[in-house]
Amino acid sequence: MRRGLRREPSVKIVLIDFHTHSSASDGALSPEELLARARERGVALLAITDHDLVSGYQRAAALGAASPRLVPGVEFSCVWSGVTVHVVGLGIDCAHPALRAGVARMAAAREERALKIATCLEKRGFPGALPGARAVAGDSQLGRPHFARWLVDQGHVASLNEAFDRHLGQGKPGDIKAFWPALDEVVAWITDSGGVAVLAHPLKYRLTNMKLRRLVAAFAAAGGAALEVTSGRQTPDQVRHLERVAQDFELEVSIGSDFHSDAPYAADVGVDLSPFAGRRGVWRRWLDDH
Repeated sequence: MRRGLRREPSVKIVLIDFHTHSSASDGALSPEELLARARERGVALLAITDHDLVSGYQRAAALGAASPRLVPGVEFSCVWSGVTVHVVGLGIDCAHPALRAGVARMAAAREERALKIATCLEKRGFPGALPGARAVAGDSQLGRPHFARWLVDQGHVASLNEAFDRHLGQGKPGDIKAFWPALDEVVAWITDSGGVAVLAHPLKYRLTNMKLRRLVAAFAAAGGAALEVTSGRQTPDQVRHLERVAQDFELEVSIGSDFHSDAPYAADVGVDLSPFAGRRGVWRRWLDDH
């Protein structure tokens, strides 16, 4: 080293991710591939939080891999004040009766929703939507993306974006609202099974600040423990805003990528923990030195 130059102390980068999706729900990678991606990127802690089911986590856990450390996870849909919101469950007991009953209820709701989407598409001149979407889904949980892919494959639309813009997106005929359970019910499924309830991507619901705070207050009153302050590519100002909201309601914070696939502007698996040093993070349950 040259005289007069000081070497800056190195900062150890620790990556964790408490919000990811596999092909068991609507992700592009199989649970095994998602686990391998996280390992390649050096992720220390990983939660596979597929929508309304735990089979993705269970498949990855069955591999018995030493790295990354897996945290049991799920992401449940629910309703609060007429708004569909998502709650991530971390550290859940997948075999607990409350959690199993919740997963079964969500499977029934999603099946009913799929039937209604198919009926809607058939009325719009697209027969065979249900078996077609099931074939696209394969072993994955059936959802709107599979109907969209089927529409593209059949030549009814030119792209997935067009499928959502014309038929399946928000406010379109195929945007069928499932009979999701109430927010407090979903939080109870998670907490009763020994898990930590996290309000997922709070800014995604596009609520006014006042209504967001009402949502967070209801979530905390129901037994929710943490607020997700990053779930992909938020701006620093957005992250700081959510951290202040979490602090106001005495909630911990959680971080994740909300990874589904390699896509433009999408975050890869793993979130750097260093900007959140000193925060009341849910990760402290699994990372003793953070």
